[in-house]
Amino acid sequence: MASICCHSLSLPPLHNSPKPSLLRHFPTILPKPYPFSRPILNSWSSGIRATNSGSSSTVRDQQGAQRPTDESMSIDNLNSFFNLNLGKWTGSFFQFDADGRLLHKIDTKLAVSSYGEDELISLIQTLYIKQPPSSSSVSGFDDEDDEVEWAEYKIKETNMFTADKYQQIGFFPNERAFSLRYQTAGMLENVLRQGVLGEDDTGEESPRNLKLPSRRPSIVCESCLYSLEKDVRARAFHIMDPKGVIEMLLIFLEERGEGLASHPLISPNMGNTNRISPFLGKWKGHSITKRSGVYGATIAEADIVASLEMDDKGQVIQDIVSTSTGGNVTTTVPWTGIMLNNLVIFDGGYQITLLPGGMYMGCPCDVAKSVAESKSFHLEFCWLESPGKRQRLVRTYDVEGLAVSTTYFYETKL
Repeated sequence: MASICCHSLSLPPLHNSPKPSLLRHFPTILPKPYPFSRPILNSWSSGIRATNSGSSSTVRDQQGAQRPTDESMSIDNLNSFFNLNLGKWTGSFFQFDADGRLLHKIDTKLAVSSYGEDELISLIQTLYIKQPPSSSSVSGFDDEDDEVEWAEYKIKETNMFTADKYQQIGFFPNERAFSLRYQTAGMLENVLRQGVLGEDDTGEESPRNLKLPSRRPSIVCESCLYSLEKDVRARAFHIMDPKGVIEMLLIFLEERGEGLASHPLISPNMGNTNRISPFLGKWKGHSITKRSGVYGATIAEADIVASLEMDDKGQVIQDIVSTSTGGNVTTTVPWTGIMLNNLVIFDGGYQITLLPGGMYMGCPCDVAKSVAESKSFHLEFCWLESPGKRQRLVRTYDVEGLAVSTTYFYETKL
């Protein structure tokens, strides 16, 4: 792991999203000045910068037809987000350390429902975690056998207010992808620190050796990608401590329905070479960038050509060419890095943690350093579900810790 400086990163109360006029570039500039800020036009965004002349009023679908932007569809957008999540999900929770080592796997179920109408509609989520035989717990789904017990955790409701002000959802309804942030440690307190994922009544950790996050993480970001082939999704969590150091990575791999979900792709025995080899080669695709929040409109689209190679010296070389829609702006960014076990550390202070199952998660080696240098930063989640097809989400933050935009990528291997 790259060395970490000891600047402290604290997040002020979140404010309204920046106005569209400030968001004509990806990455974005700062929404307002503060003591050590300056306008930011560059970020660690995997070398990808897509720009256009301004926020477009319409977006073209794959057939070339125009459709309204999400700016005028906030209620419909929220309803679409709810519908995408509704149902009962069966899956597994995987915890990795910052170096990509699998620490623990636990079976989970998630029940998602909604109530209310229009602006008052809310999403209710209840997480059930399979308990060891000795743990005290409450019953989960009614149709479970008596021998199987599940701890129940209520997750904070999502509604129009929380989605825009606190969670800052970056949602792509057509692509079935979203990213959101947690302003507080509430999710961690309710899930990771109780019952099977925390301390039991005797004060001992159960299960043993499960790493708990700091009491006040600086950033908790959730990125969700849905399978292109079936009703399965991967939800990835970046958890960073108050100093801006990546503390742990979480994956929920879930299938809609009540059957027994099996995820053989997540295996602790996969070697380091196998983890990077699926990503090597040349990729071509398209990106869409949106402002954060339920009112977020598309602000940039671009065609992407990316390559990732390893030379005979063991260096990892990445080249990314981004051409904005209309072809008026083209950006080429080369990256060079080294591979250390499951980590790829690029020059400039950005790291990718390679995970089993065709996934990786990226973040700055030191967010506090980005803050000290008045630089925006980004977090990334990539899922290569099948050979030759991958999806990525990039969540861009300003130096106040405000999530200002989200970019969705779909790419195929050439």
